[in-house]
Amino acid sequence: MKIKSLLAALVISITAVVSQGQDIRLPQPRLSEEATLKSALENRCSQREYDNTREINPLELSNLLWAGWGYNREDKRTAPSALDRQEITLYVCMKDGVYRYDAEANGLIQITDKNIMGLTGKQSFVESAAINIIYVCNKELSSSRSMSMVCCGAISQNISLYCASTGLATVVRGAFDADTLRTALKLSPNHEVLLTQSVGYPATK
Repeated sequence: MKIKSLLAALVISITAVVSQGQDIRLPQPRLSEEATLKSALENRCSQREYDNTREINPLELSNLLWAGWGYNREDKRTAPSALDRQEITLYVCMKDGVYRYDAEANGLIQITDKNIMGLTGKQSFVESAAINIIYVCNKELSSSRSMSMVCCGAISQNISLYCASTGLATVVRGAFDADTLRTALKLSPNHEVLLTQSVGYPATK
């Protein structure tokens, strides 16, 4: 039974990602029922050393992004935002480019095919992570900058707890050049980079 489940998961991770141009349709999130909140809280920690030979598979990426900022009800999300403004957008940086997470369509929309991993932070380890997530605020929707930061914190904690429950490594980061990232992401003046987060498989000691 376990072999059949593993084979099914492998088929999903290989076939469920469908390219639409350079955009990516993710498989439907399917979180493990074995992970508990207790174990996630016990294992949550900041990790800065990653195995740069391992990539996050499509199902894992879908699960991670849904846990952080997906829709768990028709128009409500897994993290709170003040006055339900939902002003935060997640940009996912990978070695093959940068993608905007479209939670409603459960997909990734490519912004650029350039590798900007090194621009996502001032620490050298950011380039060895599998992905770097950039939190961008639409200031026109935001009720206040401080409340948008609260929303970022809730999303990043969701992602951190998901990582802790599955053995992924992650760290939330504030050391980055916001202007450089704004240019790389081709953001309009009413958008602001508020936070970044690295995710990957932990380096083997």
